[in-house]
Amino acid sequence: MEKRLIALLFIWLLPSAVLPADATEPTATRQARERMVREQIQARGISRPEVLNAMRSVPRHCFVPADLADSAYQDHPLPIGEGQTISQPYIVALMTELLDLKPSEQVLEIGTGSGYQAAILSALASYVYTIEIKEKLFENASNTLKIYGYKNVMSRHGDGYFGWPEAAPFDAIMITAAVDHIPPPLIAQLKDGGRLVLPLGSPFGYQNLVLVTKRGEDVVLRNIIGVLFVPLTGHAMDKR
Repeated sequence: MEKRLIALLFIWLLPSAVLPADATEPTATRQARERMVREQIQARGISRPEVLNAMRSVPRHCFVPADLADSAYQDHPLPIGEGQTISQPYIVALMTELLDLKPSEQVLEIGTGSGYQAAILSALASYVYTIEIKEKLFENASNTLKIYGYKNVMSRHGDGYFGWPEAAPFDAIMITAAVDHIPPPLIAQLKDGGRLVLPLGSPFGYQNLVLVTKRGEDVVLRNIIGVLFVPLTGHAMDKR
């Protein structure tokens, strides 16, 4: 019963990215993060100042397992347990920039993982709603987000395929795991004119990062780049 209650609770966390005090963070860590932004992100064309500032400020090393903290700012994904990964920094920045978030908007993230992407989104949006199906990851990410003061992030344990109907409609939605189709419940929860970014294609093979824009009853798809994400898991996906 206790676990069931925990699963149903929303973890209300707060706006923004007040992070470990600069005075206490090692200089080498700050330099590694700045180098990550300069060499991995700006050099590949990410230019929106708000996105670059979020990538500079969020302490990525706090969202990875302690034994991988020294690798947090390297140019590749890292395992976070439960068969999942934290995405390559460039992909995090690219997906964030594609959503083109405004400070007044609310965004839904499917696949909280480590909580890092939610922390980045929290610096650009009014509210971030994030769903994680793996309970251990949900608990770890929720605790990390709470510890570092991300108060505009709401976290839930559940199957992200079905979205978060009570909080809909959303200005933007991000799916951080591969799917072979766009989940209809998520399109239904997207505002007219809203944006959805996701890795679309075979969950076990080649995928395209796709930007979806909702136009009335229609959706417009724009292919961005080829990617490789872990598959989305959940009851709806398992039945296919």
